[in-house]
Amino acid sequence: MKRDEASTVLLLAAASLCLYWLANWMLPVTDPVECNYVQTAKEMLESGDYFSPRIFGNYWYDKPGFFYWELIAAFRIFGINDFAARMFPGLFGVAGVLMTYFFARHLYDVRTAFFSAAILATSFGYWLISKTIITDLTLFVFFNAVLVFFYLAYTGRNKRLYYLCYLFAGLAVLTKGPIGILLPGLIITVFLCFTRNFSEIKNMKPLGFLLFFAVVLAWYGPMTYLHGRDFIDNFLGVHNVLRATVSEHPMWDVWWYYSVLFFIAFCPWCFTLPMAVRHYIKLRRWPEIDETKLFLLVWALVINIFYQMMATKYSTYTLPALMPIAILAARFLLDREILFRRVLAVWLALQVLLTFFVMLPFVRWKDSCWETAQVLRERVQPGDLVINCGDYKVSIPYYSGVTMVQVEKPEVIEEKRPDGKSWNAKNVMPFMSIYEIPRDRRVYLVLNNRYYDQADTFFNMSEWTFLGEFPRNRLYVREASR
Repeated sequence: MKRDEASTVLLLAAASLCLYWLANWMLPVTDPVECNYVQTAKEMLESGDYFSPRIFGNYWYDKPGFFYWELIAAFRIFGINDFAARMFPGLFGVAGVLMTYFFARHLYDVRTAFFSAAILATSFGYWLISKTIITDLTLFVFFNAVLVFFYLAYTGRNKRLYYLCYLFAGLAVLTKGPIGILLPGLIITVFLCFTRNFSEIKNMKPLGFLLFFAVVLAWYGPMTYLHGRDFIDNFLGVHNVLRATVSEHPMWDVWWYYSVLFFIAFCPWCFTLPMAVRHYIKLRRWPEIDETKLFLLVWALVINIFYQMMATKYSTYTLPALMPIAILAARFLLDREILFRRVLAVWLALQVLLTFFVMLPFVRWKDSCWETAQVLRERVQPGDLVINCGDYKVSIPYYSGVTMVQVEKPEVIEEKRPDGKSWNAKNVMPFMSIYEIPRDRRVYLVLNNRYYDQADTFFNMSEWTFLGEFPRNRLYVREASR
């Protein structure tokens, strides 16, 4: 690599890291998803058991171990704080940008590499997930590494690179589950069907599956041995099969979900799609599709079509498709460098402003209960009880360090109790009947604002002293009866 290119790569990495880490020390962990991850990692760290994910003292099989290990490592280095929780998503964000640069450079040239990496790095969805405490940036790197090394081996002479496909597929499965090998495998299969180059299969190092299984079984094997049927039913049955067949959020199970999401996630570079369509319509011909463009298109389209067919829709599922889309967009913008540089400059400035004036206030006041947790942390004494009425916010026990019990009517508790066959399996927080709330202890009540008008159906509110109102809840206390 020449000195000028090395400087460009270092600048790209540094700028991306600054963008992804900017103000992270001021961004509280949000409900509901981020707090599940950090609370699990926190309890694993405190228990000394870095193997079996747990939350509220219960084993928790929502995701494999790799992402929790990232959080534990960050917590051990920097302590349990907001910056540490968001550190590894930012680092993997930079890794994804650099991987895009070097892959695009191999496919085309240095200019395409820089355009591709810059487009990906600043895409709204990629930027947002690089600051978010979820598994998707880690999966992005491992998932796409499988496809990168496949194509490098497929088009080159060094077939030993196929072994890296198996290695990264194993890491992807350790991060998210079976999708880490099934979907990259589907993309490769579809590509080989289009090219009809089935003879390549014999070069794909089938012994690499031994490497894949060695990586995967390092966690899945002991988990199956330690937790048996409970692990299999919950991890595979609920969090994989059920997720694919029964929508967790039925309102989003619509045919246009990922089409609309593309324009949001790929903002501001999404304008390249209608611009390219218009360009080729004026030329009255289809763009030329060589083998490389075919691979990139298959990569992007199969991801989107596959997840569109799944019952449960999540905005982050199609994130890996942004890499091939960024490379294709870069090729289109090569002849429009002035436009590219203007959009890049304006959007970078907007992302900095969005961080401080939109993301920071929204998260601090609307998407996290850290302020409620601080009050509880200062007031709650040993022997006190903290109960919650309404939507359970994990950020409260995470930040306060106190146990918070969900109170419901007895019949509702039975309806919500985990049964291993439905989404109730996620209800592992402690429950208590409203009729069992003790009177011989000081009790703090966290009342969700949405349930304020119904509070009298649960409690005699005249017995409770109002302590404060927060963006998402109200806080009360009832002293112990003498």
